[in-house]
Amino acid sequence: MRPNRILLSTALVVVALVIQVSVLSRLHLPGAVPDLLLLTVLGLAMVYGHVGGALVGFGAGLLADIAPPADHAAGRYALVLCVIGYLAGLIKPETGRVKSATGPMAVVVAAAIGSTLLYAGVGALVGDTAARHVGLGGLLLTAAVYDLLLAPFVVPGIMWLARRAENDPLAESGSAAKKTDFSSGWLSSGTGLSIGGRRGALGSLKAKARTRATRVGRIKGVKRL
Repeated sequence: MRPNRILLSTALVVVALVIQVSVLSRLHLPGAVPDLLLLTVLGLAMVYGHVGGALVGFGAGLLADIAPPADHAAGRYALVLCVIGYLAGLIKPETGRVKSATGPMAVVVAAAIGSTLLYAGVGALVGDTAARHVGLGGLLLTAAVYDLLLAPFVVPGIMWLARRAENDPLAESGSAAKKTDFSSGWLSSGTGLSIGGRRGALGSLKAKARTRATRVGRIKGVKRL
């Protein structure tokens, strides 16, 4: 990953994890807890793509595994977010911008349900059966609802920051110059006139207008006499 991506992703993940542990986990909501870390990974993955999303998800999950008060095996949530980040990055638009909120909202719901199922499945493999006692159905429903309600306030901002960090002034100026060259070439090919020919035609039109103005002035002068 690029240095700017690493710095931005690290800062956003750390802030999301601190808010997750210190605020959201203490709300004592029924069922699941709003997963701000998951939404951060989704926002970055939909801009960076599947490779960047997998790397960000693995790093974010590993921090969550070792951050107190973690009570599960290290690497469990890292695997979950790595898979979620990879899958979310596969739907990245070509321009990095989304035209409608329907797609990202569907991704949020699918990620909330998928991460809960994957987390419970990995836990079952290592002997953690806490999901069975809590009720997997209630966890899935509340996780989807909480993340869907929180997503409009998190995912667009994360994607905007990621796109803003990707902008390079040199690259923008180069792309603008290419766009200008392309538009001028398109005009000349579409009309069959070159730029020089068009300038000559404009010059001749101006000369004709001046001649007509001179003639009108002479006629008016004769009438006055």
